[in-house]
Amino acid sequence: MRILYSAIDQTVPGTKGGSVHVTAVAEGLAALGHEVHVLVGPGDGPFPAGPVKWIAMQPPLGAQQLRWARRGAVRQIAERLRPNVIMERYYNFGGEAIVHARSLQARAVLEVNAPVVDHPGSTKAAIDRALLVRPMQRWRERLCAAADLIVTPDAAILPPATPAAKILQAEWGADTVRFSPGAKGPLPFTPPPGVVAVFAGAFRSWHGAINLARAIRRLRERGRHDVAALFIGDGPELPAVKAEAAGLEHVVFTGPLPHALMPAALASAHIGVAPFDVGAHKPLALGFYWSPLKMFEYMASGLPVVAPAVARIPALVGNRREGILYNPADENALASALEELAADPGLRDAIGAAARERAVREYSWEAHCRALDERITGLGSAR
Repeated sequence: MRILYSAIDQTVPGTKGGSVHVTAVAEGLAALGHEVHVLVGPGDGPFPAGPVKWIAMQPPLGAQQLRWARRGAVRQIAERLRPNVIMERYYNFGGEAIVHARSLQARAVLEVNAPVVDHPGSTKAAIDRALLVRPMQRWRERLCAAADLIVTPDAAILPPATPAAKILQAEWGADTVRFSPGAKGPLPFTPPPGVVAVFAGAFRSWHGAINLARAIRRLRERGRHDVAALFIGDGPELPAVKAEAAGLEHVVFTGPLPHALMPAALASAHIGVAPFDVGAHKPLALGFYWSPLKMFEYMASGLPVVAPAVARIPALVGNRREGILYNPADENALASALEELAADPGLRDAIGAAARERAVREYSWEAHCRALDERITGLGSAR
């Protein structure tokens, strides 16, 4: 099939999860024989080589809120390509592509990894109510209604009236070929000595990177100097995390790294830490709707995962099977989990091997794209 995939608020290549997601899905569908054309913002470097046809397009002024304004430009491209499937990465102010599917006799696929419904206390919902006709709610419900297939990690973030038959509930994933134990490649940093606990991702409050810095400080207070920390990424919370780690030995901050360097970077570590703080992000009151790429890449790299035992995380990582899950209400629990894994190499290796096996079986991009391909193919041609 010919697929037009619109994700114009993402940049490719890029270092963020959205960029990784779009690239992996496009390449995965192309590997299954589809002709894939992708609308994305150009990143810092050339588009990836290969069968995917990349088309540079960004929202006006780079503002996500103006994505809808590209509807005319997207339609011109769609009329030229005549795709069988139009796929769009959901955003409340999007719709630039999927609204054309019916008139162009294409099937419509919507990727949803952020809530379509409003969380309790939402400012956006209050503004919508003040506008009386709730234009934002009506628009996003129209986008969901226009879709023949909705792909999401959690159906709870969709409008309640969404028919179950058109939902594909699937996790996002990891490249389990590139991310593997012992992956080689250049490292633009010197790994700290000792048992290295890595945090990789966005430095935002709900990602909880500061909790790893606090755990390292508690370990130093206990006299444990054999656990080191590696922080990879950037974001608004980075200064606070650095301040928390000030004066601690064996702590390295790399800044953001190109995704091509991440397999070797994770392979240089021994423990993958995902210290989410769900209370710091109000939309998470709807549930842990993330499909956390960092956890899947840790697992693919053969790292035992340390994460809080909240929401649906225990369904993604089995406690003492693929990782160690801790009680986030206990301020010493994260440090204790790290201490246990640092003290027992055999336990680390066993849990890491189980994590790798599960990542290959359930959380690979290949598995995700096979499931997506099966559902897209099952839709048939709208023509």
